[in-house]
Amino acid sequence: MLRISFIIALCSVLSFNLNAQAPTKPVHPNPGERVLVAPESVFKMFREAGKSPTNHALTAMEKAKVEKAFAVLPPLHQKILQKNLHSISFMDNMPNTALTSPVPTIDSTKLFNITFRAEILNESTSEWATQKEATCFDQTANSNYQVKIEAGSLDAFLYVLLHEATHVVDAVLNITPHPDNKEALVKPTLFTKDIWHKMNVLIPNFTDSLLEKTRFRSGKKVAIALAPDVYKKLGKTPFVSLYSMASWFEDIAELETIYHLTKKMNQPFYVTVQMDNNEVFRFEPMMHKLVKRRLRHLKIFYAA
Repeated sequence: MLRISFIIALCSVLSFNLNAQAPTKPVHPNPGERVLVAPESVFKMFREAGKSPTNHALTAMEKAKVEKAFAVLPPLHQKILQKNLHSISFMDNMPNTALTSPVPTIDSTKLFNITFRAEILNESTSEWATQKEATCFDQTANSNYQVKIEAGSLDAFLYVLLHEATHVVDAVLNITPHPDNKEALVKPTLFTKDIWHKMNVLIPNFTDSLLEKTRFRSGKKVAIALAPDVYKKLGKTPFVSLYSMASWFEDIAELETIYHLTKKMNQPFYVTVQMDNNEVFRFEPMMHKLVKRRLRHLKIFYAA
């Protein structure tokens, strides 16, 4: 089950047949209102991961949160979702935060469903991000250590929507390569050049022995006492988060999400490592030189 959950966590964009949703055009002109029950194949995947997912019917307040989040997406995201988002779905008892999946079509148009874990509608970005980051570390031998993320008080749903919507934009425009085989050697794009060798293999300059042991590279936790060293190492890379190192798909989604929240919505984003409630290290990705060099590649999202 752990192996299945890890694969789900890494593969936000999957290729499988979604039989439960017919290959139709989007059901509503407003992407934020295209709410349908998730495809049966998504339910099946999560059941096989040991969960018992159920459909979540949105309350009026939750619907308002969803529509508000869609309204503040970057211009290109709004344009692409208008044409290429088939539907959004919400689940209770979902093993991961979100899943973006292709929907079959009768022509060449690419359509996608995004399924969200409904609990994030009632969490702030800081709460959700801190919980997610905690899964990277083993506190057993050092319970006096903590890792926290300060990302403001906006709804976690906005962060997750922006991340998943970036996957849709990427899949439509091929901002990163989309090979059929993750081991394939393909021509890099401007975004992946000089950083990624393959879909989830870094070039040697950014391959670090400690970072390779972290959860989204290895599937395993590292001792939390190593957290200061982990983030020191991360600060010497072009990545904004540990999750962004999972693959070039997650790389672009994390970079755009954190950029948009910090630079366009004036939210904070930094990781602190605390020992006995005292800060011993801080990682603030948008301040790092190698991250800043990549921001020119994000202009495409705001030129629509």
